[in-house]
Amino acid sequence: MRLSVVGLGKLGSPLAAVLSSKGFEVVGADLNPSYVEAINAGRAPVVEPRLQELIDQSKGRLTATTDVQFAVATTDATFVIVPTPTGPDGVFIMDYVLDAAKPIGRAIAGKSGYHLVVLTSTVMPSDTQAKLVPALEKASGKTCGVDFGVCYNPEFIALGSVVYNMLNPDFILIGESDAKAGALLETIYSRSCEKPPVFAHMNFINAELAKISVNSFVTMRISFANQLARICDHLPGSDVDVITNAIGLDTRIGRKYLKGAVSFGGPCFPRDNVAFAKMAANLGTEAPMALATDKMNQDYLDHLASRIERLLPAGGTTGLLGMSYKPDTGVTEASPSIELAKRLLQANGKVVAHDPLALLESKEKLGDKVEWAATAADCAARADVLVILVPWPEYAGLKPGMLKNGGQDVIVLDCWRLLPFDEFSKVCHIELVGKPR
Repeated sequence: MRLSVVGLGKLGSPLAAVLSSKGFEVVGADLNPSYVEAINAGRAPVVEPRLQELIDQSKGRLTATTDVQFAVATTDATFVIVPTPTGPDGVFIMDYVLDAAKPIGRAIAGKSGYHLVVLTSTVMPSDTQAKLVPALEKASGKTCGVDFGVCYNPEFIALGSVVYNMLNPDFILIGESDAKAGALLETIYSRSCEKPPVFAHMNFINAELAKISVNSFVTMRISFANQLARICDHLPGSDVDVITNAIGLDTRIGRKYLKGAVSFGGPCFPRDNVAFAKMAANLGTEAPMALATDKMNQDYLDHLASRIERLLPAGGTTGLLGMSYKPDTGVTEASPSIELAKRLLQANGKVVAHDPLALLESKEKLGDKVEWAATAADCAARADVLVILVPWPEYAGLKPGMLKNGGQDVIVLDCWRLLPFDEFSKVCHIELVGKPR
């Protein structure tokens, strides 16, 4: 079975590489010539752990083109993984998906056999059936469920661990137009995953709702943990990590995403949660928990900003360690660190910042208003208040001697509890989120 992947960005390139590394012949397609050139030259077009390794393993099986119709015409199944940006009303926009559907449909028109189209991009409930299927039928002149099949198959991944998540999914969600489509997709994943995955087959609407429900629910967990950390900050003797580790032992709860630290961000969590609430409103009902989660996330960011401002001496400088929205990625979309820096600058504070991967994106958003440190140690040496916002492993290697003035009169706010408290407390004032001392 030959496969095509339409969209070779942050998720599409890893998907193409994963599939080709497992023995499939894969043709990637993207209108961005730099992505296509990189793939054809054997280079990773985006930064993602293990991506280059898998591309190296795929020599002879992974190619790319800017001609979407050609890619589809020469393959048996097509994965569509293009952006679905959020509109002003909070609803996901289908424009890129529908643009891709035209050449896909034209290619299907010239094929004699059954072709599978897999929509991986996140969409609003009803969009697959109401928008994608008609677009494909119009462009192809053929009938979905008879001449070709469609599956809605969103990924549950996080940037920085995309390859691992694709190879080791908790489960595979398949919304299918017909049983043949779902069975073909299951065959592909049975070959590409590291271990036999669990499959959940259903209709389009249930799969679409399940996708945004997962992210909305996860954000509630994060916000609950942050709420607990905020309470612990006011309760001497409490420890948010002890509490979340304990309640996480309850099988009804579990420990994933249950760590009080910093507001959530990134390209998926905030927008999926907002879209969940907007969907409910459009249906004439409510999603108060989603709305409350979004408000709590913003309030917690205000809480952190106020806490830093209280700690900062007059004329002092805040050092921010970590500008990406999470470790192992340079993406700063909806990054709490970027928003925190903006709030501190608005309060006329001085900010110096560092990130191992996200300095370029951060500079584009914040410019020269922020001082940019080449290393974590450089950032630490210039800060009166040093804040660890992203748990990059290298930040755990900081030493007290790296602090400004050897730590004298320096305050460290360790949001992720990375640093050895006893060691740092000997030379500076260190505060741990959710662990009042």
